[in-house]
Amino acid sequence: MATDIAANWGDLVERVVALGAPILGGALGGPLGAAAGQILAEALGAADATPAAVNDALAAQAADPAAAIAAARQAERDWLAALAEIGKTQVAEVGATQRAEAASGDPLQRWWRPLYALELSLLECPAFALTMLHALWVGHEAGINGFANLSALLMTYFGARFGVLGVYVTGRTREKCGGAEPPSSLLGGLLQAAVKKK
Repeated sequence: MATDIAANWGDLVERVVALGAPILGGALGGPLGAAAGQILAEALGAADATPAAVNDALAAQAADPAAAIAAARQAERDWLAALAEIGKTQVAEVGATQRAEAASGDPLQRWWRPLYALELSLLECPAFALTMLHALWVGHEAGINGFANLSALLMTYFGARFGVLGVYVTGRTREKCGGAEPPSSLLGGLLQAAVKKK
């Protein structure tokens, strides 16, 4: 296997995972494979940031498995650090956008989220509840059956709508309590935690 020529980054996934770098190996097989491959090439001291050159570097280190493992793990740490930095930049950009919206004189930009919350809480949910209760009260069989048949769709719909509202309320609360940056994405938080552990 060490002498096989890697035609693309995905061909190196199993070898990199076997060296103890599963996150980097998974990245090689995904849309960010070229970026992950460049970091791996630098860690291995490959002649070029190509799958074939990295494959050759791995083959050259076959006699010293410990060095190959150390290089792969260092590449994974570098990869996690790069992803964490990207996540931090994205969070900062989102925060800047939200602050610009809050300071904007444009009524639509300032009020779309509060209006969303008011519409959902004071109009949509009460109207839905009243319609359903009316159908039950008068025994409107077609209406009751319609609600029953659409129950899964309605639960998904309202779950998504209230999920968006929950994110808005949480983010707005944090903004008011000290002007902190909005919460980072789940992926960014996981990556930062992983980098700190390493």
